[in-house]
Amino acid sequence: MARTLRLAALQASFGDDQDANIARVADLIRLAAADGAQVILPPELFQGPYFCVAQQERWFARAHPWREHPCVAALAPLAGELGVVIPVSIFEREGPHYFNSLVMIDADGALLGLYRKSHIPDGPGYMEKYYFRPGDTGFKVWDTRFGRLGVGICWDQWYPEAARAMVLMGAEALLYPTAIGSEPHDPTLDTALPWRRAMQGHAVSNIIPVVGANRTGFEPWPDYPDGGQGFYGSSFISDHRGDLVAALGRDEEGVIAATVDLDFLAAHRAAWGFFRDRRPDLYGALSAPRPA
Repeated sequence: MARTLRLAALQASFGDDQDANIARVADLIRLAAADGAQVILPPELFQGPYFCVAQQERWFARAHPWREHPCVAALAPLAGELGVVIPVSIFEREGPHYFNSLVMIDADGALLGLYRKSHIPDGPGYMEKYYFRPGDTGFKVWDTRFGRLGVGICWDQWYPEAARAMVLMGAEALLYPTAIGSEPHDPTLDTALPWRRAMQGHAVSNIIPVVGANRTGFEPWPDYPDGGQGFYGSSFISDHRGDLVAALGRDEEGVIAATVDLDFLAAHRAAWGFFRDRRPDLYGALSAPRPA
């Protein structure tokens, strides 16, 4: 009997009420589980508004040690109750250090471990370097009840090196929780399609399904009455060909899901020969900070 995996992505808008945000995600997780989803991906930093639009020290109070984070404390029992895997994006505090992190919760509610975002952006509306240290975990994959999963966080998704590394480590699906939308410095810049295409490329080059879960809606900036950030949703699931098999619009809230055949993908990945024909002896420029 073939090994199959049903993947789901959640898309929603989030406000300042952390308990309400967690409850909203929990409701969507229940909907996804009722549809047969086994791995359910919420968006990045769903505990509250995307606070990295500006540099304000008050937001550091929203970070918690990862095992004690309110999102983890609430969703680990739910994962066990429903028998589903939930990768949970959090604002993590470890002593004096702060990270944009993800906790992988297995289908029995066990915490399998932690990934800390490797690539930290810094630009108008996405000032993450003020809040987060670069991750020190390296790329991670986890053996869950339903398959071996690799997860990157938002800005990580633009880097083909991260996707390839996780597949080399045995990932059978790639998951990317995201918070992305408008660009305050250029209102005409719309990255929704390139955002999807970058990850669809990872799917093709690694013969692997890819899930992107984004937030949606407009989030006003309380300290800047005339400003705000609009998130463009567009969450999706791509198959191994890079074709979209499920997707949400820019303004929709809800759940999408798709089923993939892991045994077929393993054989197809071998047949294409991408991993057989790699030439790591020629890739030194990729690991050099400033190649000649």
